[in-house]
Amino acid sequence: MQCHCCLLLFFVLFLVLLLLLLSLLLFLPPCFQSWHKGAELTSGRGPQFTEKYFSQTLDHFNFNSMGNLTFSQRYLITDEYWHRGHGPIFFYTGNEGDIWEFALNSGFITELAAQQGALVIFAEHRYYGKSLPFGKESFNIPEISLLTVEQALADYAVMITELKQQLAATHCPVIVFGGSYGGMLSVYMRLKYPNVVAGALAASAPILSTAGLGDSRQFFRDVTADFESVAPECTDAVRGAFHQLKELAEHQDYIRIQSEFLLCKPPSSAQDIHQLNGLLRNAFTLMAMLDYPYSTHFMGNMPANPVKVACETMLSGPDLLTNLRNTAGIVYNSTGVLTCFDLYSLYLECADPTGCGLGSDSLAWDYQACTEIDLCYESNNVTDMFPPLAFTEKDRELYCAKRWAVVPRPDWLKTQFWGDALSTATHHSYARKTEADLIAQWVKMERTRSMP
Repeated sequence: MQCHCCLLLFFVLFLVLLLLLLSLLLFLPPCFQSWHKGAELTSGRGPQFTEKYFSQTLDHFNFNSMGNLTFSQRYLITDEYWHRGHGPIFFYTGNEGDIWEFALNSGFITELAAQQGALVIFAEHRYYGKSLPFGKESFNIPEISLLTVEQALADYAVMITELKQQLAATHCPVIVFGGSYGGMLSVYMRLKYPNVVAGALAASAPILSTAGLGDSRQFFRDVTADFESVAPECTDAVRGAFHQLKELAEHQDYIRIQSEFLLCKPPSSAQDIHQLNGLLRNAFTLMAMLDYPYSTHFMGNMPANPVKVACETMLSGPDLLTNLRNTAGIVYNSTGVLTCFDLYSLYLECADPTGCGLGSDSLAWDYQACTEIDLCYESNNVTDMFPPLAFTEKDRELYCAKRWAVVPRPDWLKTQFWGDALSTATHHSYARKTEADLIAQWVKMERTRSMP
């Protein structure tokens, strides 16, 4: 009897606690609701973006030829977390691809937006995705000539200014975000338009190497280091596989090479072997660039921790050439549907030795690498695990003259965007702060500055 009473008392207490919890959830204070939204975001629910188009000036720097013409520039926007009218604006400076790919793989920005009550905008870079100024003719000469870093920055400055007016957000501080080339653009926005942008958060932004500063061997040395950090024997296996391929090529054993790498056609020249080496090197490059602890689906389909997966594949058996082929298949045949590899359709050699990708976006990036973005990187099989593949300033000049009828300006970014003198452009007191603290401080400083 006493036991039954205890059970009944326990049940009643449980019901009371449950009712209290439900009542708390019904009357949560706003600050807890904001935190809860952020928690939902990190557990997989992302914000709902609306796709819109902005009527953008075609040529910001010429009032005669095309100065009065416009094109439709795509952007994505969400006000799900915004404290309307006074919350900050987080603006992603779109880079070399479809803007949806970046928006769907940049949860960090929306997590910060949930914390800071920010409006989020992802802007697409001109000549990429659906933001094509001349439609299908955009990649013809001279139409492509309006694809420059300066035009892209002006696009973002104009878009930010006009959208702030439209959204009654003229006093909302703007923080720009970007990664890789997009990170470069974020840095440049803060340099060129400090009147528009209160702060910039740039990730993996190669502002020095693309300005022709630094060591041309550094990139592929860093890629090699990524794989070596998983297992030193991994890079030894890669070197060994490329050495075996070199020996087969020297003996012109093209049928064996076709068989080992499941090529659709046997190679028949030194150029074909060069293309195969480039294709294989590019696979390792992409895995290093996209080495996230979760699977990704932009720039192809990549498993979680692809560098680790690649090393496991390279060390999966004694046949190094088979292992090398299967490792490349992680990138080029992730679906497993290809029965053979087409050397010239899976990888396009271009003015970027780290790869331009495929499709129309690859044309735009190739043009940029031929004009302002200096990407003269080389592998040498001494400081890295890849076969010697040089790409000098002279190689770039010859290629770009033939492909786009342009002469590269290797020192232009250094001249135009300060090169390695960035320390004179902004503050230094942020070194040990978190990203959220940085943004909060920038927003506070901007609001203080703009007070009457």
